[in-house]
Amino acid sequence: MSEGKMLDGKVALVTGAGRGVGAEIAKMMASRGAKVIVNDLGGTADGEGADQIPAMETVKAIRDAGGEAEANFDSVSDFNAAQKMVDQAVDTFGSIDIIVNNAGILRDVIFHKMTEDDWDSVINVHLKGSFNTSRAAATHFREQGSGAFVHMTSTSGLIGNFGQANYAAAKLGIVGLSKSLALDMSRFGVRSNCISPFAWSRMIGTIPMSTPEEKARVEKIKQMTPDKIAVVAAALCADTAHNVTGQVFAVRNNEIFLMSQHRPLRGMQEGAGWTPESIVDHAFPAMAPNFYPLDRSADVFTWDPV
Repeated sequence: MSEGKMLDGKVALVTGAGRGVGAEIAKMMASRGAKVIVNDLGGTADGEGADQIPAMETVKAIRDAGGEAEANFDSVSDFNAAQKMVDQAVDTFGSIDIIVNNAGILRDVIFHKMTEDDWDSVINVHLKGSFNTSRAAATHFREQGSGAFVHMTSTSGLIGNFGQANYAAAKLGIVGLSKSLALDMSRFGVRSNCISPFAWSRMIGTIPMSTPEEKARVEKIKQMTPDKIAVVAAALCADTAHNVTGQVFAVRNNEIFLMSQHRPLRGMQEGAGWTPESIVDHAFPAMAPNFYPLDRSADVFTWDPV
């Protein structure tokens, strides 16, 4: 397939597309022929405030390159606003074919100091926001017999990280949402996949840099630019990727990883039935070699990005 035609005729809604990964995905989609609704509330990394400039800058970049785009400044955490985003796509460009759930905020804090607002704010944008936009598009996807969802997860949820219980819970919840969408809507020709991105952005810029090791890690992340994520997002939405659904991909510079999903590692049975004591004495010790350690992302991805 010739470059520029892969998404020809498609209409995409990309949330959080004013900056970083979202902006690059919107521009990549447009460069491959899609018409794009560029959604961005324009808030700070922790979700405060609003600014229309980021979304308009992405729209301008797309138009300057010869593409078609319109801006949307609403919050994905609002169910009705998410419906209006999809309506805007249909009213402006005639259809909706692609949803990229990229919008997000951070409220990083160690768990015993986390407030209810820290929790609710992150869950509402990441997890509820992904539901809101997906649900708004699902009826259209069902009726037309096609559609593609791309959701952003994170190794904070897939593997683990300090001080991100709200973010990790939301991001792992998104994996469950994506798999459920893939299962529920496969009969209608609809696909749903997740990307776990490694890329420098203002959200990643909140990582602590108090030690030489942390500073070195951040410098490595800075090498991983958002455009590397955008190419995978575009590929997942192409008709030629019609058989790719229900998967989780990690993207790290020029590396693409198919991530594992939860499956049994080993099992034990006791014919007489287990007691709490026999579980502690026998089952747990037997399974201990297969226990997962308290890893963080950096403990698993230990090599420099390629």
